[in-house]
Amino acid sequence: MTATPRAPTSSTRFPLWLLICASLTALAPLSIDMYLPSFPALAADLHTEIGQVQLTLGTFLVGLAIGQAFYGPISDRYGRKAPLYIGLTLYGAAAAGCALAGSVESLMLWRFLEALGGCTGLVVSRAVIRDRLEAKESARAFSSLMLVMGLAPILAPLIGGAILSALGWRAIFWVHCGAAVLILWFVHARMEESLDPAHRRTLHPGTVLRNYWELLRDREFLGYSLTAGCVQAGMFAYIAGSPFVLIELHGIDPSHYGFVFGANAFGLIAMSQINARLVRARSLDAVLGMALYAPLLAGLMLAVAALAGMAVLPVLLVGFFVFLAGMGCITPNASALALAHQSHRAGTASALMGTLQFGFGTLAGAAVSLWHDGTALPLAVVMALCGCSAVLMRRYGRVGAGVPA
Repeated sequence: MTATPRAPTSSTRFPLWLLICASLTALAPLSIDMYLPSFPALAADLHTEIGQVQLTLGTFLVGLAIGQAFYGPISDRYGRKAPLYIGLTLYGAAAAGCALAGSVESLMLWRFLEALGGCTGLVVSRAVIRDRLEAKESARAFSSLMLVMGLAPILAPLIGGAILSALGWRAIFWVHCGAAVLILWFVHARMEESLDPAHRRTLHPGTVLRNYWELLRDREFLGYSLTAGCVQAGMFAYIAGSPFVLIELHGIDPSHYGFVFGANAFGLIAMSQINARLVRARSLDAVLGMALYAPLLAGLMLAVAALAGMAVLPVLLVGFFVFLAGMGCITPNASALALAHQSHRAGTASALMGTLQFGFGTLAGAAVSLWHDGTALPLAVVMALCGCSAVLMRRYGRVGAGVPA
């Protein structure tokens, strides 16, 4: 049975289907952050160096970026539930493989496969929201998902640390496996198919490639997708560079670094919930335009301070907080605007959007790491470029939507 699109009322702000989408969205950040406290134990148990263990995170991110491109066309052909059966099964099996890994090389392989399975939730959750809701209500639903994305980096390391202390690092991946089984049951038993049969599309390779090419030429879709992607790239740069800048350069105790990370996540959560209220009375693009001042000004402030040798700790903390809090308004609205006119290929569009965003994020994180010069300058400049690029991408998308730049 195909669900009829409808906007959730105030009494059903979190209907079951949206809660299932939230759990699907949570898989990726939980899979990234939950095992971070186990790095030293992993290195010791697998007789390798921390640097090698860190590569397992890199392979996971590559898998997230690549895998999304495959699930979109499948979901547009066979419905939203079919790729979830494939992806969650692969995710659970790969998580079990991680738990049984005997070397860091095998762990890298299983983490890559785990990402290939887990990324299906990112693709399908966005497509389901687009199937069911119009643009403005989609933005409010995406704001609800940002609540999950913001809580994950706060709760996941705490949960992972508790499991590590009680049962060891392998138990963390058994928890991943159990979560996949539980979510798969909810998808099968309680989630209705949301794809209208009239919108099902062929899986012919030529048609799939043509759809992707048409999306890349669609200025509205590409502009708004990359608006969110550029800001997300700034977040990836922060994740890659802030441990060195805050811990090594400014002497923050490693045990206190999590509090800084958590404060920024709370800022993102707060803004995502404020955004859900702002879009009731204002257009999505207007709210997006105001919110983009946050990463733009914060990034420029960080870059100027670093160039002038004034990147003191308070300046850095304020800049990071403002930049990341702005994502709470930017990501939901830019995503909703990018998918606004893609109902006929929402899965494919969602997949390409995710691939572009994670791809840009991976490049930004790599840029900070490769440009490492012992100062805060690489991180500050990359974040500033991301903030400026996001503003330009919105202008590009507005022209595509027929709105004066």
